[in-house]
Formats: sequence, C-alpha cells, structure tokens
Amino acid sequence: MANVTMLPWSRSLTRDDLDGIPEDGHRYELVDGALVVTPSPAMRHQRASGRLFVALVQACPAGLEVFAAPFDVVLTDDSVLQPDLLVARQADLTDANLPGAPVLAVEILSPSTRRIDLLLKRSRYESAGCPNYWVIDPDEPSVIAWRLENNRYVESGRTSGSDRLTLTSPFAVTIVPADLVV
Repeated sequence: MANVTMLPWSRSLTRDDLDGIPEDGHRYELVDGALVVTPSPAMRHQRASGRLFVALVQACPAGLEVFAAPFDVVLTDDSVLQPDLLVARQADLTDANLPGAPVLAVEILSPSTRRIDLLLKRSRYESAGCPNYWVIDPDEPSVIAWRLENNRYVESGRTSGSDRLTLTSPFAVTIVPADLVV
C-alpha cells in the first residue's frame, strides 16, 4: 500500500506541512498556503532547463551559484517555491534551502504550469523582492525576462526563435531560445 499523507483541512498549509510530504516524483510547492502539485517535466522542458543551466553556470561570477530544481526557495512560512533554475548569493544559502528570494528565478513553461508561472509565481517573486524573473517557453521557443524596478517587474528583454537576447542582470548571459530546445 502506498504512503498516504494527511494534510490539514481547516487551515492554510505551511512549510512544516510541506516537509512531511513523501518524495514521489511530483513537485510540491506552497503559494500563500495553497499546495501546488505538478508532474515531472517533459523532454523539451528538461532539455531547455539543462542547456540554460550550463549557460548560466558558465557565465556565473564568483559569489553567486546556480541551482536546478528541486531546490526550495522559502519566501515565507506559507510560500515555498522550486523554480526550474535559480541563481542565489552563496552567502544567503543554507544546506537545506534558500531562505529568501534568489537574485534570479527561471521558470520553464509547461502546459500544466503556464498560468501558475506567468501569473501566480511571477507575482509572488515580485512581492518577495526577487530582482530578476525569466520565463522560457520551450514550445514557441521564446524567453521573456523581467527586472525589479521600484518594487515592480518591468520587461528587460524578450526574444523568440533564433534571435539572440543578451541579458545583463544578474550577470551578462546570451540566450538563443531555439538553441535551448533543438
């Protein structure tokens, strides 16, 4: 018989509740106390994630570090996210997680996460003060980048297909969306 975890019915969930869920191949995140469960990503998603991870690691300066999911970003007790990729200050990391906003959060869109990534997570990272948020669409292929200015995200770059996009924050890196998925 499979392990069954009982979650509370009458209150928002917290980080402690999330820690009690067994690992089963799904991604479990909390957004304002609501549990978000997503399946394992598909091949194009994984390919884009892996290739962008390599590009970010190659460009990453000392003092910062690049991580791929799953790695918990604890924004608040009731909001624990796992961006597909993140860049964090090494000084901000613990052995278990990143307690606070990364300097860059990257989400790679899937049919099941598109609205969550473009609306809910973007808003949550923005309110947590995450300086940079990027969204990669492996199906188009395209990238949209936002930078935090005056506590609001403003678009800092957008491209699709074989066009190059050089972003300078949190550090200089050039992305060609088509190269992430072919």
